Amino acid sequence: MLLRLDQAINWIEAAIIGLSMMIMAANTVANVLGRYVFSHSLYFSEELNEILMVTVTFMGLGYITRNGRHIRMSALYDMVAERPRRWLMVFIALTTAAAMFFLAWQAWDYVAKVAARGRMTPAMQLPLWTTYVSVVIGLTLTGLQYLYAAWANLTRRSGVWISYCETDEYEDPELTELLNQQGTAHAARPDELQAEG
Repeated sequence: MLLRLDQAINWIEAAIIGLSMMIMAANTVANVLGRYVFSHSLYFSEELNEILMVTVTFMGLGYITRNGRHIRMSALYDMVAERPRRWLMVFIALTTAAAMFFLAWQAWDYVAKVAARGRMTPAMQLPLWTTYVSVVIGLTLTGLQYLYAAWANLTRRSGVWISYCETDEYEDPELTELLNQQGTAHAARPDELQAEG
């Protein structure tokens, strides 16, 4: 059930991110055409793009954490064996989850204060607090993803889990390509290698 819920949230996040990016692109193109072809830019274009950028950034946090694509500083982490690395990942995941929930709480407090003031956005006249809701949701979902990662490392016997669904199997694409080229070169006949030389 937990996995199904996580997959549903993943789909919703991907849909929100994709739709926001498409609207941002269409809005930008329409504004450029309006400005240079019709000599009238869209008055709400900049404001809409700012709202969409905030939405993509914070909704994307949970999405990339779920897929194990977040930036990690792993110099010390990479030097330890698998078992201590799992416990280190549990510690990292729990402390990061705590930080995300703390930031979500602070964001919620800010949104509540903005809502209490009744401020509106200048161009589109939307309630200003609605433009920051994605920050609260994104930070909360990211905290949940880190809790899932900690749970995966505590309950599964093999591998180090950087998210609920992804193990820590980093593969450098450039190194992989280089190794594949060397493997192909070794498999070639000696006369082909001499002809290439």
